[in-house]
Amino acid sequence: MKVVLFCGGRGTRMRSDLPGGDIPKPMQLVGPRPLLWHVMRYYAHFGHRDFILCLGYGAQHIKSFFLNYQETASNDFVLRNGRVDLLSTDISDWSVSLVDTGVDAPIGERLRRVRPYLEGDEIFLANYADVLTDAPLSDIVERFRAADAGASMMVVPPSNTFHCVDVGEDGRVGSITPVSDMPLWVNGGFFVLRQEVFDHIPVNGDLVADGCAELAKRGRLLAYPHRGYWRPSDTVNQRLELDQAWARDDRPWALWEQV
Repeated sequence: MKVVLFCGGRGTRMRSDLPGGDIPKPMQLVGPRPLLWHVMRYYAHFGHRDFILCLGYGAQHIKSFFLNYQETASNDFVLRNGRVDLLSTDISDWSVSLVDTGVDAPIGERLRRVRPYLEGDEIFLANYADVLTDAPLSDIVERFRAADAGASMMVVPPSNTFHCVDVGEDGRVGSITPVSDMPLWVNGGFFVLRQEVFDHIPVNGDLVADGCAELAKRGRLLAYPHRGYWRPSDTVNQRLELDQAWARDDRPWALWEQV
């Protein structure tokens, strides 16, 4: 099954004035590899190794990464007589299509622009390429197929630390509840889509606000609630937390290491 990854946003909350601040968000490091690599390894673990990368801002960084891929950065190897013999490999069985979808195009438009690469694929996967999870992807796909839906969106509890405050008409507070404890779900960024989603995304439209919203009105959008591990990487601090977690071997998203 093909996997569309949206890698072209500017990622302004991730960028900084420090050296390398122009590196796009998917190329920010978590351990020895970029965030994008971790997302791709997750899909490859479930057997989905045909990737379509929607490039935009910082496209050259992503192109250079794959054109000059160093297997030895994350694989053991033997150096003998000046020759490198890999003991394992990451991407030798991957197909990676790198497609320029524009610097300022919204996500729905990026998806529209790679539609020719999805011909013949009634069902495909899509992701923002900035979130890590341990969600059971095979189960997500199976439920989607059984439901005969037009799209599936993984939903997760809110992860921020805000509190909801119940205020009475007299201004007195009745209760304070962490947002994460509220009966709320937010978009988790992992999608299973059918070709019909293209019928509901206009030119320069959005995948969620246009495509998924219209499918929801028609009863064609399926939610997959996930309460397990799920971590976004929208900001420098969030990326740093993931990097530190990798360093201390606390990486539940790395399902490929648990085989």
